[in-house]
Amino acid sequence: MGDAQAAKPVSGADPRNSLYERIGRFLDEHRLSPDPAHYHFAHAVLSAPDQPLAIAVARLTDGGVRLSRNDIERLGGQVVAGDPAAHRPASGQASEVAAETGVDSAISLVVETQHHVEDFTQIMRTMQDETRGFGRDLAKSAAAIKQIAEIDEITQITTMMIGRIHDSEVRLAAATAEADILRTKLVEAHDIARRDMLTGLPNRRAFEEAFAERDLDAGPYCLAVCDIDRFKGVNDLHGHGVGDRVLIAIGQALSSECAPHLVVRHGGEEFALLIKGKTLSDAAKLLDRVRATVAAKRYRNRETDAPLGSITFSAGITAIHIEETSGIAFSRADRLLYTAKEQGRDRICAA
Repeated sequence: MGDAQAAKPVSGADPRNSLYERIGRFLDEHRLSPDPAHYHFAHAVLSAPDQPLAIAVARLTDGGVRLSRNDIERLGGQVVAGDPAAHRPASGQASEVAAETGVDSAISLVVETQHHVEDFTQIMRTMQDETRGFGRDLAKSAAAIKQIAEIDEITQITTMMIGRIHDSEVRLAAATAEADILRTKLVEAHDIARRDMLTGLPNRRAFEEAFAERDLDAGPYCLAVCDIDRFKGVNDLHGHGVGDRVLIAIGQALSSECAPHLVVRHGGEEFALLIKGKTLSDAAKLLDRVRATVAAKRYRNRETDAPLGSITFSAGITAIHIEETSGIAFSRADRLLYTAKEQGRDRICAA
């Protein structure tokens, strides 16, 4: 790709309209509520179109791209908690925000229940083994009693007890089998909670777990953040169904080309990678090969056969320092992604 295009006036900066009206449209376009913090940011952008802030916003929104929360905060703005500032889900992504909200409590419940099932299963197996052993001992005692003396009453009681123990063994075996089935289902539920429903890739929680559990002796590790360029334009021109298929295609390309490294859908049109055992230089080369492969493909709308044009992504990649948190490493990669977008998109920035 060539150098970054010259900045153009911010969308909606028509001198015939009042600043108040333009601020309202800006807030609506970027899904920001009329909060004073949002109004202040929009005013700073629109009241000085030739200043660095407005120029940066123009570059980021080129092609109809909506500002993300990270974009606004990097530019010195503030996004009020709870407002739908960016990456608003659509179509196949519609349940993403709701699912993300409840996933912590759901996973906690799964884990807690799984522990209870494990304990119950162990108790059942212990009881089953002890009952089986007691039954064998009692049967031997009954045989010995018969050999010593023909005491009908004792024999009848003993036989009845052996029968009841056998019935108990059968019921315990059934209960243990049911517990095993439940445990398997809980494992499946735990996996579902760590997987993105649209792309089938692992999700943000799986990424955080993998980052926390990584083997430092198997390093070095690198973290990359990838974002599909001008994705809002795809949704606007071709519909969210096509946008969903683009997300799936890019996710599959990253996953297959970067295997066995972890690729997750981090949210919206953003993917994250945890690359193990490669230097930053080698990891950046790997990711750049994937970028070139994706950029070379030509996608079409399978309903209308209309070409989508070139679909590209930009990425920031950084080496993870020992003992640093995922948040720190991710923020550094995210800033590099922002640089790649500023420099014209369809490129990798590494540091």
